[in-house]
Formats: sequence, C-alpha cells, structure tokens
Amino acid sequence: MVNHTLVSMTGFAERLGSGFGTDWVWEIRSVNGKGLDLRLRLPEGIEGLEAAVRAAVSAKVARGNVTLGLKLARGGEAAAPRVNATGLAAALDALAVVTRTAAERGLDLRTPAASEILTLRGVLESAAPEEDTAPLLAALLADLDRALAAFNAMRAAEGQALATVIASQIGRIADLADQARTAADARRPQMEQTLRDNLARVLAGAAEADPARVAQELALLAVKSDVTEELDRLAAHVAAANRLLAEKGAVGRKFDFLMQEFMREANTLCSKSGNAELTRIGLDLKTVIDQMREQVQNVE
Repeated sequence: MVNHTLVSMTGFAERLGSGFGTDWVWEIRSVNGKGLDLRLRLPEGIEGLEAAVRAAVSAKVARGNVTLGLKLARGGEAAAPRVNATGLAAALDALAVVTRTAAERGLDLRTPAASEILTLRGVLESAAPEEDTAPLLAALLADLDRALAAFNAMRAAEGQALATVIASQIGRIADLADQARTAADARRPQMEQTLRDNLARVLAGAAEADPARVAQELALLAVKSDVTEELDRLAAHVAAANRLLAEKGAVGRKFDFLMQEFMREANTLCSKSGNAELTRIGLDLKTVIDQMREQVQNVE
C-alpha cells in the first residue's frame, strides 16, 4: 500500500494568545503559488519580529501564496502625563518677560493659574517609558509555532485527500495505457494488410516505381505508426507518479513536470493511432491527465 505524504498548498489557521499585558491573534492562510510568496501584516514596535516570522514560516512552508497577520491589543491603563521641567522653566521665563514688559507700559496683568500654565506647549509630556519587548516577542513566536503546526496539520489533511484523488487518476491512466496496448496489438494485422495493399496498389499503378524504395517508404510509415515507445513511456511515468506519492517533502514541481510528459505521450498516441478505438483511448487519456493536472496544481 502506498504511503501518501502529499501536502496541499491550501490551508488556514488561527491562534489566540495573551501575556505581558497584551492580547494577540495570529492568522495564517494560503493558496496555490509557483513558489513561496509570503505577505506579512505585522504591527510595529516589536524589535526583530518580522525577521523572526519570515524565518519561522520559511522553515515550515516550501510553496504557496501565504498571508500571515498579527493583531495586538494592549491592556492596562494609559500612562499618566508628567511635567517637563525644561519646558516649564521656559514657559515661566516667557511669562516673566511678558509680565515685566506689560508693567513697564503701565499694564497690570493678572497672574495666570497653574492650570493655564499646564496647557502651554512643552510643559506636559506623556510618560511613556521605553519597554523591553523581548519577552513579548518570545511569547508571540512560541504561539506562532503552534499556529504553524495547526496550519500544516490542515494542509497535510488536505494533501491526504488530494493523494487519494491523484492515486485514483494514476490508476485510471495505467488502465487506459493497458487498453491502448491491447488495441495496438489488435490493429497490427489490419495495419500490415493495409500496408501490403498500398504497396500492391503503388506497384500496379506505376511500372517505373522501384519496389525496394516503395517497400522502404511503407516500412517507415509502419514505424511511425508504432505506439510501443509511447506506451512504454506512459508506464514509466505511471511508476514515477506513484513514487512521488510516497516521497516526503515538496513534490509539486516534480508533479507539474511529469504531467507535461504524460500529456506529450497522450498527444503522440492520438496522432499515431490510425484506429478509432486507439484514438478513443487516447482522448480518454488526455481527459484524465488534464483532470489530474488540476489536482497537482494544489500540491506543495
């Protein structure tokens, strides 16, 4: 029994966590892609976050268009404002200059209230001490690993479903190739008789024709209509596809290439068939191969 290990490029995972006065949500989703296309939506203010996330995802995902987002919600009370001593001194100096100049001109200004002084620019500032984000980063990355594990588990489950479908299609291709071999063997006597008839017709209609040359040309036609090599290559491709089903790691690109080889042999089989039954089998082959190619496009 083949041990299927395919992984799908389609997946989704979400992980909620909290710690260090912060709640967070990781969200990962992916669809098909030719390579690994990673799109990040990360908050600012956590040193080293983006580089660490890229490394973590690249180590666990080989292929696909991956979108990864992190949402943060900070808890706790807002930081209380504090008086900027330099700003306050500058404001008071300015008030003193204004008061003295006004007195020299005979103007008596009332003394401003403390609450009014606090509204002057530069007197109050937000008390926001620098925060060490390293512990929060470690907690976030630990939860990211769990999110990636869930994400890959979903992709593996999708891969198992894909493998079941692809294995069935490989089996169908093998059956059709066997039918094609039987049909090719059955048409051989008819083809030989057709070639003999053609040879006799040519010789009878052209007295000057070289019998040896005509026989050589007809022999070449017989070789060109022989589908043995195509059927042998189809059998080899079937064996290679079954090996890929059991191979660990990212095999999607290898499958993509193999599908091109499958289709090439099916097209050649149709072009060389010269027989209604063999043509029908060739068209059925092309249909199954095309269906299989659609499934393979989902494989990592």
